[in-house]
Formats: sequence, C-alpha cells, structure tokens
Amino acid sequence: MQSISYERASDVNHAIELGRQPGAKFIGGGTNLLDLYKSGIEKPVRLVDVSRLPLSAIDELPGGGLRIGAMASNTAAANHPLVRQRYRLLSEALLNGASTQLRNMATVGGNLLQRTRCYYFTDPTFAHCNKRDPGSGCDAIDGHNRIHAILGASPQCIATNPSDMSVALVALDAIVHLQGPDGARQVPVADFHRLPEDQPQFDTVIQPGELIVAVELPAPKFSKHSHYLKVRDRASYAFALVSVAAAIEFDGDKVRDARIVLGGVAHKPWRAIEAENVLRGQALTDEVLAKAGEAAVAGARPYQHNAFKVELAQRAVARALQQAGGQS
Repeated sequence: MQSISYERASDVNHAIELGRQPGAKFIGGGTNLLDLYKSGIEKPVRLVDVSRLPLSAIDELPGGGLRIGAMASNTAAANHPLVRQRYRLLSEALLNGASTQLRNMATVGGNLLQRTRCYYFTDPTFAHCNKRDPGSGCDAIDGHNRIHAILGASPQCIATNPSDMSVALVALDAIVHLQGPDGARQVPVADFHRLPEDQPQFDTVIQPGELIVAVELPAPKFSKHSHYLKVRDRASYAFALVSVAAAIEFDGDKVRDARIVLGGVAHKPWRAIEAENVLRGQALTDEVLAKAGEAAVAGARPYQHNAFKVELAQRAVARALQQAGGQS
C-alpha cells in the first residue's frame, strides 16, 4: 500500500504551494475523492486539507450579485436566503443533487470538480477507459451505455458530467474564481468543463495547483421564472438521466431572453443555444415548447442503449420551460 502524506493548508497561498507538488490533491468535503480513492481510481500521494480555509462565506456583491465561497457546503448554499430568493434555480438544483448527509459535507468547489459516474471509469475491473488510462479505449461505446452521452461525445469517451449544481450555474452565467501559481483568474462556468475530444482525462480547464476560491453569480435576471427539472430512475438520491435548468425573462407574454441547459447528456453541462433562439420573441405555446425541445437535442448521437434520452430530453425541456413560465 502506498503511503499518503497529509498537511492542512494555513492559507490560500500555502494551499497553492502544497497543491502544485506531484501527486497532490486538495481535499475539502472529500465526498467524491474518497470514493475514487477506495476504488483505486485516484491515487494521491499528498492530501492538502483546505477545509479550514476562510472560503465558506456567502456575500452579496455591490451590483446585486452574490459571491459563494468554494468551501461553502451545498446545504449552506441551497438554503441561503439570498440564493432561495434570487437564484432559486441554483437552490433547486442543489437540493436535487444529493442526500442531506452528502449536501452537508460536499462543498461548492468540490461539486464543480466531481468526476463522472460512468461505471466503466469507476470500476477498474474494466480494462479500457481513456479517462482513467489514456489510450486504452472506451468500453462504454460497445458496452451498456444507457446513462451515457448523446451530445458532444467523441470516439474517445462518452461519459457524462454528474453535477446538478453546474447545470444551474451555467444557466445563471456564473463565474468561477481560481487562484494558482500564476495568480488569480476568472473562468465563465460555461467554459470551465471540457468536452472529451481526444483528451477525456481532463474534465475541466483547471491547471495543476489551481484552487477554486469562489463562484460569482451576476445580478439576478431570471429570479421570477426558472425551474430545475431532474429525471432519474428513482425519486430518492440518484444521478440524472436527463436534467434541465430553464430560466426565462418575459416582456409581457413574450420571451425576451432565456437559458436552457441540459445535464446528464454530455461531458459538460450542455447549453441549448438553438432552443433559446426558438423562444425569443415567442409566447410559450405548446408548438413553441415542442420546437424548443427538438432544437435542444439537435445533432444528438445516441448509442445502443440510450436512444430514449433524445425524446426524454425533448419532453423534459418542454416541461421545465412550462414550469418556469408559470412561476412568479
């Protein structure tokens, strides 16, 4: 058994210094890292504990936005009064995302970094996984691929992103604040996760030693009309087969602007820009909702066991928009 060193970071700069060392992994709540370590997928040689860093505050910004510290628990973020009032899409996504016990431990930063639940990745008895062992192949393509991607996949990987929170954050135009050896930078959450292409081992654009310090939400635009819909195999805690973050801004009874983001269908939260374009300037009639659903999955390429996701996503988009449009 390989030994693991452990060190608690005293501040953000200390964490970055430790985190840039070979084999180092940051640990906050540890809800995903522990599972991957037990199955032999993650093999850290140094754990850098960032759980005591002062990064858990949730603060209102001068322009009306919100800054959520990376160490804020999913429970704290979901239940914060300003999140529930101004960004209920995020609150709904977090509350749909895990059991109470997991939400109490899981952090906002960790949620952004959680890895796919593709069973060919999480079970090392399957020999071929390009995400786990680049160049080895992808057993999911010809295997049981019911939970896998229908959009944005590549011949190298058809895994999906498991995060509910990230789907809502893309719809809300959130920004991820990073700090690393080369200083601080900001990345729109829509650009934070990657499509697999020919390097599926990289889930995000985060660089070695970089630490997520906060997520910033802009001033609310869709606070009155939004809905997070999650379709899963069972009502209790389960990952999404398809999820939809729908947010609408109205001008009278017509749609002025909209966000439609799908989860459970791609390697990253999938923004359905064509579907958003269908809605602008239109009332939410059954015909428009159906067209938006079709546009949301334009270009879908299902595999042997997941073709049902195409129609499921179409119907989920229409239903989520209908629910969002009826709220006030």
